[in-house]
Amino acid sequence: MVQLVWDEVGDRTYETGVDHGVLYIPNTEGVYASGVAWNGLTAVTESPSGAEANAKYADNIKYLNLISAEDFGATLEAYTFPDEFAQFDGLVVPTPGVTIGQQPRKIFGLSYRTRLGNDVEGDEYGYKLHLLYGCNAAPSERAYNSINDSPEAITFSWTISTTPVPVTGHKPTALITIDSTAVDTDALADLEALLYGTALVAAKLPTPDEVIALFP
Repeated sequence: MVQLVWDEVGDRTYETGVDHGVLYIPNTEGVYASGVAWNGLTAVTESPSGAEANAKYADNIKYLNLISAEDFGATLEAYTFPDEFAQFDGLVVPTPGVTIGQQPRKIFGLSYRTRLGNDVEGDEYGYKLHLLYGCNAAPSERAYNSINDSPEAITFSWTISTTPVPVTGHKPTALITIDSTAVDTDALADLEALLYGTALVAAKLPTPDEVIALFP
């Protein structure tokens, strides 16, 4: 038997920060074949829902719990957004400098990175890559305030809902997370080359099956 030990050196881990946001634009076949850097991303709040217990009773006892389907949503906050995001925010630009709102909203993909830290290496311990599929952005309010002696930049915010995509051998999903401290570094580099592009290849969001295939 091994006795449990708490808070050993190197085991005090935490997660922080968000960066490396990328917006992925689907082509006519639904493939996220084009990626655009998202500057100014300040927060991503993941909001899973569902998976609620629905109790069933029989023989005067609690017979079983049926669990409802799980859904995934999120809230994005940013100081700015790529011009390419307009079509996913219900905006159309019929001519340069003119924008029309309340237009159909399209589905997009997204990736972002969060930092992993521990008590030895600090924030340089590692990171997680978060890949989102089938995203829809809902309208949200924007407050424009008078400039005063404590000026602040406007923060844009969007509520994101998702439609899961197929995963071979598993239920459909809208979220994949990759932990840099737990996967092969070469395979991780191959994934990042896809997500962020190279001098020769444009950035794209691979399917869940393609992601899983990189990490045998």
